[in-house]
Amino acid sequence: MKMAALNPRDSRIAAIGLLLLVLLLGYFVLLHWWFVAPLQQIRSEMADLRDTHSRYAAAIAEKPALQQRIAALGAGQAASSAFLAADDPNTAAADLMQRVVDVVAANTGGGSCTVSQKMPLPSPPPTPGEPYRQAAVSISLSCDIQTLAAVLQALEQGTPYLFIDDLSIYRNPVAAQQNHAASLEVQFTVSGYVRPPRARSTTAAAASTDAAGGTP
Repeated sequence: MKMAALNPRDSRIAAIGLLLLVLLLGYFVLLHWWFVAPLQQIRSEMADLRDTHSRYAAAIAEKPALQQRIAALGAGQAASSAFLAADDPNTAAADLMQRVVDVVAANTGGGSCTVSQKMPLPSPPPTPGEPYRQAAVSISLSCDIQTLAAVLQALEQGTPYLFIDDLSIYRNPVAAQQNHAASLEVQFTVSGYVRPPRARSTTAAAASTDAAGGTP
């Protein structure tokens, strides 16, 4: 069976369509993936770099104002209870462990919670130019969920300012099989900051000045 031959007009239309298809395929195979797409990617990366540069430039421009605010906040906190009372991180860590014990004891009225382990963590070396030194301890608790929430809230919302990190909560599978209401095993670190030496000396000098001024 012979196929009907296309008339000249249909032949031209078919030839033009085939040519456009070949050109389109040639564009994607020979030009787009080898030249256009890499250029578009470079243009996108340049736009991202310009945006990043603008953000860093804005942050650098705000640095003097931020430094003034930090200095003002540091001066205001020097005489506050935001810092740990001890003079060095080791003593502060011991005080910090006792504070956790006291907080747990004060929040066990509605449930059960015991401190199973407490251990001071090595104090990181002071960073040049950084006036604050950190004291941190590792704490392990056996608590029910209500008491645990009260303990964590009391630690983070009280003074001195404390920070809870590396929180891990799990239920002992052996104890859970024996008792569905078994306590949660909780591990976390608590850290705080020791008052800067300059702030302590400034506070002491102010106290001695006030005492001298009040002496007849």
